[in-house]
Amino acid sequence: MSEFGPLIRVEDVVAGYLPGVDILNGCSLDLHLGEVIGIIGPNGAGKSTLLKAIFGLVEIRSGTVRMADEDITGRRPHELVSRGIGYVPQTDNVFPRLTIQENLEMGVFQKPSTFHQRFEAVAELFPLLAERRDQRADGLSGGQRQMVAIGRALMMDPQVVLLDEPSAGLSPAYQDQVFEQVTRIAQHGVSLIMVEQNARRCLEICDRGNVLDHGTNAYTGTGRELLDDPKVVSLYLGSLMGS
Repeated sequence: MSEFGPLIRVEDVVAGYLPGVDILNGCSLDLHLGEVIGIIGPNGAGKSTLLKAIFGLVEIRSGTVRMADEDITGRRPHELVSRGIGYVPQTDNVFPRLTIQENLEMGVFQKPSTFHQRFEAVAELFPLLAERRDQRADGLSGGQRQMVAIGRALMMDPQVVLLDEPSAGLSPAYQDQVFEQVTRIAQHGVSLIMVEQNARRCLEICDRGNVLDHGTNAYTGTGRELLDDPKVVSLYLGSLMGS
């Protein structure tokens, strides 16, 4: 963990989509520089809503989200992109009729002059994006599309990336690639909060994990601590790991 305190601090957040219906009920987490936090839990626990709350896509009714010393609660997504936060949704995360390069260009819409510099940096992580830069996204496999989506989020050189179930719907081989990419991104100094349905793999690669249940923090700890906790395994991981 960074000695300078958390890069992102979510504190006692209550949030939801419909009036009077709260999905998050006092959720908290800290994300430190270069850290990967895995968010797991049953369906409907509020995992994706947590990412959307951080990224300004759902109303926060109480509580705060801070980035370093700045209160970013309720900021609009384009402001958060400028501030250094990228977001990769689970679905509809590429422009299918655009080429790989055009998708990546959308990632620097606020700073188009930085495209070539950022493209080289992203292509170092994902060589396939350079090799197939002129191919349309609708001709790519699910795993390749996920590379494009993550690559686009990295084009603005973010400090933080929010990933919503990056392995969903992918073959085991492509799931392995996605988790390897997450590890490599963190090694380049980017901090990540990852919601993931493959709980075992998520906890194996993350620095810390957070089990959400009914919109609250049920358990927190290092990935290894959660994997070794009999209560966590009994209550959550058995149904989530599929093995």
